[in-house]
Amino acid sequence: MTSSAPPGLARFNAVDDPDAAATLRTVCASRTWGAALAGGRPYATVGELLDASDAAMTGLTAADLAEAMAAHPPIGRPAPGDAASAREQNGVRDAERAELLELNLAYQERHGHVFLICATGRTGEEMLAALRERIHHDADTEREIVRTELGKINRIRLTRLVETLSGPAGPGGRRAAMASGATSVSTHILDTSIGRPAVGVVVELAVRSGPGAEWTAHADSLTDADGRCTDLPALPEGTTYARLRFETGPYLTHAFFPEVAVAFAVEPGEHYHVPLLLTPFGYSVYRGS
Repeated sequence: MTSSAPPGLARFNAVDDPDAAATLRTVCASRTWGAALAGGRPYATVGELLDASDAAMTGLTAADLAEAMAAHPPIGRPAPGDAASAREQNGVRDAERAELLELNLAYQERHGHVFLICATGRTGEEMLAALRERIHHDADTEREIVRTELGKINRIRLTRLVETLSGPAGPGGRRAAMASGATSVSTHILDTSIGRPAVGVVVELAVRSGPGAEWTAHADSLTDADGRCTDLPALPEGTTYARLRFETGPYLTHAFFPEVAVAFAVEPGEHYHVPLLLTPFGYSVYRGS
């Protein structure tokens, strides 16, 4: 492991092979791709990691690609708790979902797998146009397009993975931030309609330095089996306001509020625990402990 690697990459370099493989399967379900990236460690830069991903993509067989695609939900219908897909498909409007799903079924019947496209930054109409065109491709042409699109998705997810690993590790991260005198934030979500934690909800943390300043994305996380986010990094110096945004739409089948955003004032050196109590038609937040 190189000492100059960024913190998140250094953590990835240091874990044992089974843990590295398990982590990489959250990015791409192809075991061949994951084995190639795990075996290529250590990486000195994120660029080296992304280049290794591209190289591994070129060697995937049709069976490897099928294994990877099987983990991707249809465009317009991310699976509950699939934070990565929900985030990537947020350009799809409700009015476009029905047509996307209908064309997805026709595409899948013709090609034998889901329609795969790098959805990040694309609108629903752009994805519909691509779907209408690609449904008529032959198998070989479509397989190579899938390889390219999957490579783009893997690069985005690997970059986010390294960023996530750069934060405080595990439940002890908050305690470490507090011990250092840093300002920290944590949260958990309780689905009060069923009396259980809300698992797999994407939570984004943003910061700003004053009332007139722009919000700056700081980190994102995913609620665990206890409905908690344990890996949010400490806030940067100079932060006076923080904002938590909860992507509740993909979690709730019929969500009146597709997202919940709460902004609050912070003081240096304090810890702020801001839980969300959630139902399909209402929510409340408060400062906890």
